[in-house]
Amino acid sequence: MTGDAPSAPLSHRVPELGALELLLAVARHGSLGRAARDVGVSQPAASSRIRSMERQLGVALLDRSPRGSRLTDAGVLVTDWARRIVEAAEAFDAGAQALRDRRDSRLRVAASMTIAEYLLPGWLIALRAERPDTAVSLLAGNSAAVAARLLTGEADLGFVEGLTVPEGLDGTVIAHDRLVVVVAPSHAWARRRTPLTPQELAATPLVLREHGSGTRQVLDAALAVHGGLAQPLLELSSTTAVKGAAESGAGPCVLSELALGEELSARRLVKVPVAGVRLRRQLRAVWPAGHRPAGPARDLLSLTGRDSRAAY
Repeated sequence: MTGDAPSAPLSHRVPELGALELLLAVARHGSLGRAARDVGVSQPAASSRIRSMERQLGVALLDRSPRGSRLTDAGVLVTDWARRIVEAAEAFDAGAQALRDRRDSRLRVAASMTIAEYLLPGWLIALRAERPDTAVSLLAGNSAAVAARLLTGEADLGFVEGLTVPEGLDGTVIAHDRLVVVVAPSHAWARRRTPLTPQELAATPLVLREHGSGTRQVLDAALAVHGGLAQPLLELSSTTAVKGAAESGAGPCVLSELALGEELSARRLVKVPVAGVRLRRQLRAVWPAGHRPAGPARDLLSLTGRDSRAAY
């Protein structure tokens, strides 16, 4: 059987970049001590690094004397090669930095409606203070649309309100939220003295968010064991539209408590207690599986109070 013998990995045969930079400094200064100061190491460490490189290459690189250190003929040749390697490494580093700068110059965020309207504005203002040169675009939609944008590369970081992390994504819980039942003050439920039962809520036609929204997912799951939701009065694609319909007297609705502060304070809507059903949910930051947030996406995530190390 014939064939070339496998060669050793390149990393085992080529000195590390720091050793090559040290050798170039010796060539510039003619002194191992001054070269050591130039690259920021002690003279014993520099001497050890040069000896290690000589053993690795199998040739002497320096003639050492009380007057200083002089390159051998082999050292001159190796220094010429080292200069080209270091220059290539510097070009590589500059190119990588340009890629990072391009990445850091923009951030595309996709968020479900409640988070986009009631939590993200504060986080984005804080991010602007930290990264004034980063242009941020925000795409708002339901949780299913957020997942789709992340999976197709249209967004760098997403925020959702559903029951679980969507398939193909990783995520971390950033906050908790509660869904509440609200009605117009003129509705009969506004004068109830006892909480609604889960069966009453399930059997009543409601003004609802559309399928695919995190709010709808949580409500569907919570009432599935109580007969499931009745045929909706209306299905609307935004929280604002649902609130407006409820305020006009169309019927009860179920929305995030985060979205109802102003309406409840002004008594344009009235909260109706419900007993025997859990309407709490987790709010999550999400990103494509295996790709932890970096740059401005990582910074925005940290501003929510959590970071990607909590991911699951």
